[in-house]
Parts: sequence; C-alpha cells; structure tokens
Amino acid sequence: MRQFVVLGHDAPTTADFSLDDLAGGAGRLDVLCRCVNSAFFLSHDLRENVRVWLVLGDEFAVRFEGSELRRLNPDERSTAALVRNALDAREEAIGHMETESSPGVHLSRRGFEPILETIAEGSTVVTLHEDGDPVGEIEPPDDPAFVLSDHRDFADGETELLAGIANARVRLGPERLHADHAITVAHNWLDTAGYTQY
Repeated sequence: MRQFVVLGHDAPTTADFSLDDLAGGAGRLDVLCRCVNSAFFLSHDLRENVRVWLVLGDEFAVRFEGSELRRLNPDERSTAALVRNALDAREEAIGHMETESSPGVHLSRRGFEPILETIAEGSTVVTLHEDGDPVGEIEPPDDPAFVLSDHRDFADGETELLAGIANARVRLGPERLHADHAITVAHNWLDTAGYTQY
C-alpha cells in the first residue's frame, strides 16, 4: 500500500465553497485535488493500491481509498465535488469515526497528529521536503507513507511532529516541485524500484 498525506493549511472545513473558484475562494483546494488525481490516475487506469489523506485545516481528514473509489474523474472540479460532498456529511463523522460520503471517500474529525500516528503504525513514513536527503540515497520502502504540504511550508509544529515520527526526509530532485508533481515523481521512484528497473 502506498499512502500520501497532504496538508491543506487553508483548505475549507465546510461545504460552503464554490466549485468555480477552487484556487481563490476554496483555500487552494485546487492543489489538493491535483494531488489526489496524481496519486491515483494512470493512463486509462486507476492505482488501486493507493490511499490518500487530505488533512483540511487540521480539523478534518478526507481519506480516498483506491480499491473502493468510484466517480473519480481526472479533473480538479469533480474531485473537489467529492471533497465537498464529504464535508457536507461532516455531522455524521463523530470523533475519529469515519463517515463514507461516496464509494472510497471517507471523512473523519482528525487533524494532522492523529493521522500521522495512524499511518506510522504500519508504514514507513517519508517526509517529502526540498531540504531532505536525495531520494536516491535510500531504498524504496515496501509500504511508504509520503507526507507533503500544499502550497505552504510545513508549520513549526508539523515539522516537530514529523521529526519525531518520520523514518526519512527526502527530496525528489534538485528543483522545487509542486505537490502534485512530487507525487508523480514518488510513484515513478517506486515503480522503477529506485530508478533501477524499467
């Protein structure tokens, strides 16, 4: 299982946002939607062994489960609609108990720390950061959970949490990448067994 945890610092925590203004009125939800699409889509196929967590404002977590997903289309607007539907069902999410708003899309009242603790139980946690060690210096883990931020840097508290839990902090190349591009590169690194098999 490959997991990606994406922090949405300005992301909405209610369903009161327009699908026509994801970059402005929805707290850069466009970035998070591109991350979801990069995590799951192949050409004419969907990666089923992937789980994506979107942490919205450190209040809610939307979990996308590749083996269960339906109605995910390769455009930001329809992905944002799935997030909005999840937030619309937020009253049904009680504590850490999830509610499923559509097949493969689950919402819970959890912020970054409990999600990080959850993924650390069965995965190798890898922070993706421009100041990390070169990815070529580590072996690709079997069950990686990549943690990355949206258009903002990790906050100090998030950095401290990751320092205590993450198994590695890596960069994917010499240039700074958008979050969704970083997910694509991370997939390629794993697909090629660390750039050794094609």
